[in-house]
Amino acid sequence: MIITIPTPLRVYTGGQQEVDMDAPTVAEALDSLTRAHPELRRHLFTPEAKVRAFVNLYLNDEDVRYLPAKAETPVTARDTLSIIPSIAGGASPAPGRSSGAIVR
Repeated sequence: MIITIPTPLRVYTGGQQEVDMDAPTVAEALDSLTRAHPELRRHLFTPEAKVRAFVNLYLNDEDVRYLPAKAETPVTARDTLSIIPSIAGGASPAPGRSSGAIVR
């Protein structure tokens, strides 16, 4: 299966945007990925070995959290697993521009 690596994490995969892994399930593909690229583990998993809350995993455009078997979902060589970190925050409005809030 192909695992797509988001831009901020590519530094831990030697710049690779895709990594090919041979594994029977999503969980085992992630385990193989982090064994091949150990520095990724702390960015993807908590110390308790749970996928971090801000890490979203999509198997062929399906959110892994909502699949019946979740991370134990079987995969094939034709599948794609996308790692998508959540992005929070935003910029403050430029000086002199409205934030969009209505002040009464």
